[in-house]
Amino acid sequence: MVKGISRQVIVVQAPEPKLFEQAIFILKDNMGEGITDEALLKEARDAIRGGGEKPGKKRHFYLYGAVWAAGGSLLTGLIWLLTVLL
Repeated sequence: MVKGISRQVIVVQAPEPKLFEQAIFILKDNMGEGITDEALLKEARDAIRGGGEKPGKKRHFYLYGAVWAAGGSLLTGLIWLLTVLL
């Protein structure tokens, strides 16, 4: 726990409280001024829904295994074919 420091925070209730009740966002020192409360809440809710990722930047890790397996099978087949023919 940090003592002697005053920070601004936003507490957002979880949209689906299966695992978490609320999320707490700590504002940067210079970000609290000039921004409306609605804009701050919208940004916090977007961060909760999106997990911090930008739209369209979702990575499909499950495809990597299939690509490596197919490449390994192709390489093995080519090596086998070369050894049989030569």
